[in-house]
Amino acid sequence: MLGVLFLSTVQSRMLLAMALTSCPGSAHYIHSETVRCKPSIGVVSSLSTKTQLVKELFSSSWNSLRLTVRTTSLYSHGVGRRRGHQLVVGASPPTEHAVSTEPVTRKDLLDYLASGCKPKEKWRIGTEHEKFGFEIKTLRPMKYEQIAELLNGISERFDWEKIMEGDNIIGLKQGKQSISLEPGGQFELSGAPLETLHQTCAEVNSHLYQVKAVAEEMGLGFLGIGFQPKWRRKDIPVMPKGRYEIMRNYMPKVGSLGLDMMFRTCTVQVNLDFSSESDMIRKFRAGLALQPIATAIFANSPFTDGKPNGYLSMRSHIWTDTDNARTGMLPFVFDESFGFEQYVDYALNVPMYFVYRNKKYVNCMGMSFQDFMAGKLPCLPDVYPNLDDWENHLTTIFPEVRLKRYLEMRGADGGPWRRLCALPAFWVGILYDDISLQNVLELTADWTSEERQMLRNGVTKYGLKTPFRDGLLKHVAQEVVKLAKDGLERRGFKETGFLNEVTQVANAGVTPAEKLLELYHGKWGQSIDPVFEELLY
Repeated sequence: MLGVLFLSTVQSRMLLAMALTSCPGSAHYIHSETVRCKPSIGVVSSLSTKTQLVKELFSSSWNSLRLTVRTTSLYSHGVGRRRGHQLVVGASPPTEHAVSTEPVTRKDLLDYLASGCKPKEKWRIGTEHEKFGFEIKTLRPMKYEQIAELLNGISERFDWEKIMEGDNIIGLKQGKQSISLEPGGQFELSGAPLETLHQTCAEVNSHLYQVKAVAEEMGLGFLGIGFQPKWRRKDIPVMPKGRYEIMRNYMPKVGSLGLDMMFRTCTVQVNLDFSSESDMIRKFRAGLALQPIATAIFANSPFTDGKPNGYLSMRSHIWTDTDNARTGMLPFVFDESFGFEQYVDYALNVPMYFVYRNKKYVNCMGMSFQDFMAGKLPCLPDVYPNLDDWENHLTTIFPEVRLKRYLEMRGADGGPWRRLCALPAFWVGILYDDISLQNVLELTADWTSEERQMLRNGVTKYGLKTPFRDGLLKHVAQEVVKLAKDGLERRGFKETGFLNEVTQVANAGVTPAEKLLELYHGKWGQSIDPVFEELLY
């Protein structure tokens, strides 16, 4: 079946060993040493870190399988303390360092973005994915108490550090990997920055094995789909995280679908590096232009409240009426003047959600970060931001491609295991290869802002059958997938196999959502329950 993953322990150890040794040079070390970036606006920044990838393959039991990414600095936030043999991270994200004694300047904000610049040999791949947990017997969403037991079990069995908010466990951390909870209990893995797609897919495998090992004993399963297919919003539990309480109260004021975004969606995304401001611009534009194609290829959310909802990607549609001040296709990225400075201007104009102080979230909904920089926030008078506040603010902006110190490709629905590996393969093949990236920029150079927006809206309903100019979007998608494959071949890491799923979808012009709808109207007898088996991890 589509999403079920059954490999023997021996196979899994072989897969991990192969993946971790697949790239030339030292597979044990990932360096991100001092990088200086001099973009056109004159920003000069440096970062210095050093991480070590430790491969650990143990005996044949479930308990023994893990991929651990160790870092020389385990805590960038908060203070760690031990309970028994388990390390507990006392402060939860977002970060909160010492409060600034001097106001953050505009140049500081620019420097922060530019500090992401790094030479090509330092580029990495970071994959994030979310999934719905449910009770096997009832199919109902996991309650927080079950999630807490699951997190504690993973921590104790596989040596993850616990992340706490007050007395509540809200996540786990292991080196550069983290597990976090979305508002409705969606379980998210934020992967480490890795060199190859083999390592990325091995990391996903390791995570899914660990989660499955503990969850099965509790009678829990996980579903790989983009939108909660059966349960109503009122049936979804609310996670005990302060920022989500603030967002939950604000969302209905700025859009009709924001609460559905929070509680009923799942995505898979990839985070990729850039070498300079000009490289960032090229990748940002290519990512935005092609995001509707990624949305179509990975469309996997055709059900709501137990029946078809009229969309192939309901998750993507939801973002069109969540909060238009912080979402969308960002047409200004295609302006000749675009660069780090223009993105800072955009982010400064996005209304704030919160400020994190003294391990608490202060409600600053709708207020201005520019006022914050002047010490004029009504919620925190005479308090000035630090770079952690800026970093946290950037995480509350949700366009189709998001700029931080890397670029996030955010247009795809969550899905079964093999598509979790396919999404980064698609974007790495395009954005990490100069020839494929240039070909994409030339292919999309004359696409207008109106056409890009039309595609972004159209694919949510019509997928690869969305009309475009003198044909269908699937014809463009086939060309783009070929460019991605060519790019992966030139990387030389034997990664093209990860594109097999994407290639099949593009060539057939039939999205995963359409296949689910065919099953629903046929084999499943218009019952939604079989999807929980079909897309079970």
